[in-house]
Order: sequence, then C-alpha cells, then structure tokens
Amino acid sequence: MADVRPFRALFAPPALAAQVASVPYDVVDTAEARALAAGNPHSYLHVTRAEIDLPAGIDEHADEVYARGRAALLDFLRAGTLREEPAPVYYLYRLTWQGRSQTGVVGAFSVEEYARDLILKHEQTRPDKQEDRTRHIVALEAHAEPVFLLHRPQPGLAALVAAITASAPLVAFEAPDGVGHALWRVSETGPLRAALSEVPRLYVADGHHRTAAALQARARLQGRCERFLAVSFPSDEVRILPYHRLILDAGGRAPAALLRELEAACGPLRGVQDGEALPGEARVYLGGAWRAATLRPLGDDPVSRLDPQALQERVLGPLFGITDPRTDQRIKFVGGIRGTPSLARAVDEGRAALAFALAPVQVEQLLRVADAGLTMPPKSTWFEPKLRSGLFVLRLEPGGS
Repeated sequence: MADVRPFRALFAPPALAAQVASVPYDVVDTAEARALAAGNPHSYLHVTRAEIDLPAGIDEHADEVYARGRAALLDFLRAGTLREEPAPVYYLYRLTWQGRSQTGVVGAFSVEEYARDLILKHEQTRPDKQEDRTRHIVALEAHAEPVFLLHRPQPGLAALVAAITASAPLVAFEAPDGVGHALWRVSETGPLRAALSEVPRLYVADGHHRTAAALQARARLQGRCERFLAVSFPSDEVRILPYHRLILDAGGRAPAALLRELEAACGPLRGVQDGEALPGEARVYLGGAWRAATLRPLGDDPVSRLDPQALQERVLGPLFGITDPRTDQRIKFVGGIRGTPSLARAVDEGRAALAFALAPVQVEQLLRVADAGLTMPPKSTWFEPKLRSGLFVLRLEPGGS
C-alpha cells in the first residue's frame, strides 16, 4: 500500500504562479531556457537551468551551475517568489489540454518503496543523467521538480479528488503552450492519506532519472532523502504520444537499396499519405515519400509486443547495426508533440537519412511491462502535457524529508 505523505511545500503564490512555472529541465536546452526566462526574474528556469545566469559556454554540469541553482532557490525564498507552507499539505494538480483533463495528487513519496519495487519503473536509466539529477538534489537540498507517477483507478480516491476539486482552485492559469494548470491545497490531510494508502502499486511514467537519483541521494545524504516529490495520476486519465526515430547515417546506401532491405525485413511496404502510424506498423519516410511497414513481434512477452521493440529487433539492429540506441550517435529520438511533418523535414533537408514514425504505446501496455518487471526500449513513451516545475518544491529536512 502506498505511503504518500503531506509535506511543507515551498510553493509559488497565486499571483506569481504563472510567471514562476517553467517547463521541465530536460525538454529545453540552454539556449531555449535562456530565451524562455528572458525578462522574467521569477522563472523557475533560474533554478533548474541555472547555467542561463552564468557566462555563455559554461558546462551545464559544472559545479558552479549546481551552486547557482541553490543560490537561485534561496533567492526565490528571500524575495517571496516561493513561500513555505506553515504545515504539511497535499495538493491536487490538474492539467487540461485539447479538451482532456487529468488530476493527480502531489505529495512526498517513499524512496524506500521505490527501492523495494513497490513503485515500478519501465525504463533503464543512463548513469550520466542519474548522476546529474543526484548532484542537483544534493546541491539544492531539495527535490526541485516532480516525478510523474501513475496508479490504476481507485474509486475511493477518485471520489475524494472530485469532492475537493469541486471548489475553486488556489491557482489557475493557462501556459503559453495552451495547457491549463490548476492547483488545490489540501490542508485536511487525513482522508486523502487514507485513500492513498489503498493504492496497491505506483508506476513511474516520466522521471525515471529523478527517482533513481533520489535513491542515490539518500545513500549520499545518510537518510535525509527518504521522500521524493511526485504527482500521481490515474492511469485512465493520462495520454501518451509516440516517440519517433530519425536515422542520421544509413551507411551510404541509396534509398532504393534501403527500401529493398526494409521489405526483406518487414514484408511489402504500402504507399501512404502521411506519417500517422497505426498500431503494428512503422511509417517510413525515405526518398520524399511515406510508406507503411508491418512490424511483426519476434516474441510474445509484453516488451516484444511493443512496436518500438519490434522495430528495434527487425530493423534498427539488423539493418543499421544500432544495438544500443541509448548511446548510438546514428539515431535521434523525436517526441510526438513535434508531429511527423518534422521528421519529413529533417530527411528532406539532409539532417537525417530516413525516419520511422510509430503509433503511441498504450498506457495498459506500459503497466503490463512494469508489472512483469521488464523494461521498455529507450524512448518508447512521450507523456503530454508535461508537468510544470516551480509550483511546488520538496525541501530535504534535517534527519529526514
């Protein structure tokens, strides 16, 4: 049963929330972060992308960057850009996009439960990214950004969330990307904590490196990092977009030769009008046209039945020698939010040799993979909309968090 506790959050006051809230650190590079934060001293990117306030060209993993992030967080507290709750609370966080809403519970989740696989993962992590997030936690003495978790629908919890959100939210704004954000403070924590305790299992959706970093930080900080910041959403409310693949180097093969090899691997290709793939196929952009290739699984386990795995086993490995897509420099991943026309442009402009567009993995497929203790291929899921950072922060407390 899930042990999710209320916490004394650092929070963005309602009048500043829209200015503070920022996109997650890992969806923008330094130049994009600098542009987004320009002219806005309240932008939380000053904390999560602190290199924007240091000389150009500095390594984003330099010690000075982590120190600058800590200083920015303390500056926000002194200036009132962030305030501390007087007592532990939960929040409910609703995101609304393209006519759909999802409402999750914000709380302090258990690092020990993550260590014991009561909070399940479905992706492998990269050591360098995990180390970066660990250093960020240690330097700031805080979990600066929330992890995105899932839980299977729970009727009791859903009824309680519906009752609380029937009232006016503490914070409500629409971000420039059209996503609506709303936040409710839950000061009467007992009923919500009891409802959360009935959740049998949690799943990491987005934020695998942050959860792994929390475990690593706990070891370094000798027990001060017993909790991590997360929002857990019911699995039937969330939306997954596909993750596409660009092949940057086809080994000098001409389009006609590549098409013959693809047909040998997948069977006859069909001409199609666009890159919107159906389940069980990959749409290939090559030679100025889209074609559909059938992806037949090579196994019957939950991972083998995923289209990204079938593409890896039938095409990427055998045809291109891409055996470790996490590290191979010949492949680039493109989130579904950018749309398949961006793939065609990359090929037409010579920035890639060919492109593969996939259908989105279904949420139930993700849960089955995690339940089986397996991991998905890298970059299989793109969750949208993204959580905004800076609306709430979990500080590490002396002797525990």
